[in-house]
Amino acid sequence: MEWWQTGILAIVEGITEFLPISSTAHLLITSRILGLPVTEFVKSFEIAIQLGAILAVAAMYRKQIMDPKLWGRLLAGWVPTAAAGAALYPFIKGELLENLGVTIAALFAGGIILILLEKSSIFKVQYSMKKTADLPLWKYLIIGVFQAMSIVPGVSRAAATIIGGMMVGLSRREAVEYSFILAVPTMAAAVGWDLFKSGGNFGRGEWVIMAVGFAGAFVSAAAAVKWLISYVRTRDLSYFGWYRIILGAVIYLIFIFR
Repeated sequence: MEWWQTGILAIVEGITEFLPISSTAHLLITSRILGLPVTEFVKSFEIAIQLGAILAVAAMYRKQIMDPKLWGRLLAGWVPTAAAGAALYPFIKGELLENLGVTIAALFAGGIILILLEKSSIFKVQYSMKKTADLPLWKYLIIGVFQAMSIVPGVSRAAATIIGGMMVGLSRREAVEYSFILAVPTMAAAVGWDLFKSGGNFGRGEWVIMAVGFAGAFVSAAAAVKWLISYVRTRDLSYFGWYRIILGAVIYLIFIFR
């Protein structure tokens, strides 16, 4: 992997990780456009650079994360994903991560759900006034189940948790911010588990590439998070739904229908 390829992937990861558009799908597409081979290192790199994005959010939301009142809600949201990820890790990395058909289907499905969620008057009434502190713990388990669905590439962890949060009663902004914070334990566990399973058997040059990717993802993720918080103050998420559908169609036309 060349340095410029590392930089591009890191920026793509940072920008897309916390937007409801699937960072995995964007990394998969970008890797193919760049002509990167499907190797164990490339797969691990695409997972490991998420650590930069994680730490960007951890730094921005450090006060909330350090509040013990939030820990129970984070644990409830994290457990379903941890269980699913641990049980299905070989299948996820071996079969799902490079499956364009699954990715396209998930992009379409998530896009349609986002549009319906935002344009349905029923959902707007339900989530318009709720905050994270107003919900019982079992509803955070439901959000965790939604997040567990994001092990499928193209679903988007951000989209799944935001949709889950809004469906159980959170306001749009509260759902987005809970999605950010829940990403910290979830993604940290995913990165740690992948490095453990791979044995960290990378050369010195490969570790340097990961460090560069980490830095690029950190900076771009911080910018993306600030932008999304500003965006949801005045706009809904249906535009992301349309973007997902268009992206899925473009991927199909370029990589499959040719």
